[in-house]
Amino acid sequence: MAGSKTSAGKTSAERVAAGRVATRPSPSQLRAVHELFIAGEVDATYLNSTEVRPVVAQSWQRSLAVGVDPDLDGARAAVTAIERLRETHPLAPALPVIRRLLVDDAIDSGVVVAVSAADGTLLWVEGDPTACRKAEAMNFVPGADWSERSAGTNAPGTALALDRELQIHGSEHFSRVVQPWSCTAAPVHDPATGALLGAIDLTGGTQVATSQTLALVRATAVAVENHLALLRVAGIGAEPAARKPHLVVLGGDRPRWVTTDGYGHLQATHLTGRHADILVLLSRHPEGLSADHLAVLLDDKDLDVVTVRAEMSRLRKVIGAENLGSRPYRLLTTITSDVAEVFEALDAGDVDAALNRYAGPLLTQSVSPAIARLRTQLSTTLRDAVLAESKQGRTDLLRRWLDLPEGRDDRDGWQALRDSAGLTPVARAQARGHLAGLDYELG
Repeated sequence: MAGSKTSAGKTSAERVAAGRVATRPSPSQLRAVHELFIAGEVDATYLNSTEVRPVVAQSWQRSLAVGVDPDLDGARAAVTAIERLRETHPLAPALPVIRRLLVDDAIDSGVVVAVSAADGTLLWVEGDPTACRKAEAMNFVPGADWSERSAGTNAPGTALALDRELQIHGSEHFSRVVQPWSCTAAPVHDPATGALLGAIDLTGGTQVATSQTLALVRATAVAVENHLALLRVAGIGAEPAARKPHLVVLGGDRPRWVTTDGYGHLQATHLTGRHADILVLLSRHPEGLSADHLAVLLDDKDLDVVTVRAEMSRLRKVIGAENLGSRPYRLLTTITSDVAEVFEALDAGDVDAALNRYAGPLLTQSVSPAIARLRTQLSTTLRDAVLAESKQGRTDLLRRWLDLPEGRDDRDGWQALRDSAGLTPVARAQARGHLAGLDYELG
């Protein structure tokens, strides 16, 4: 239908058309077209003639046809027994893979990671705690129905409707409350039957609507399907969907204890340096440690048993009494940690994965002699593994090591890079220059 005339003698649709550009429309132009369409001022024919992407225009038409209200505060609740659905869902065994590839890096990045069932019901919503709380305002929570027929155009819902990966940018969403967000999603299929199992989604700001993000989500979906296939072939039991507590102690950020709440949202609790020391030591000594032994490991000079007992009492309040035993002191729950992940990758000979998980030295502010020893062991092992790989032509690993704070003054590493075969003249000159700077500083 035609749009109504304005005082300037042009319809609203004509004014929007006049402001169109040959590339993707700006957010304001897209919102203008969206408003005209949902107000009934333009029809599908006009919509399809604009610069709105066809996949979005067609989704808007489907959303309008099934009666989705663009002014809804968020998606409708779908199920109440979400825990039971999670336990029995085919994607539950692959949740550790999704967490490793997406969630662990989303904790402090303003990004939400969601896993949905094939009908659009959100099963798990994890990631940056602040972003998760904001997403709750539009009912982007476990148990909500984010299918296209319920919530309108959105990445997980439309990906399921079309059975294809896609991204939805800001104002491309049909519902107004979702338009401040962007999202990228990919469907996941049963590796044996090809049946649609659900979708994996990244939701956040404009940073999640890039080609790199699409490639990451696509690769995660493939990894999940491969994981499910391997579990089926091996006939082994699946890893439980409930996330184990995770200890983050590498790099310059404050150490933290990461768990999930009843809705599957990640919760990060910052730790004192002493509590982080204790948890690292207990994770390396599953058999447990006496108060005397722990005191020596923490500080071989000034720490007494009374102080250790007081610290353990405070730590029990921080992480929960159910996680910490005594006589001897030990962890009652199996936990994961970034330091353990680096060691495990090195044990498996996967230097690439070890570098991915290595955010920096272990607890650099710690005065514990045992932590200092472990810090040196980890850093030295990783460095030597990188140098060994560089001799086999893996200069990419060597470059990544040299980009770390520990690698900037690694003269042997820079010399190895300078002498590497296949280096461009500019890269070789940069390596020589860095070595000259190190030699000058060292006299």
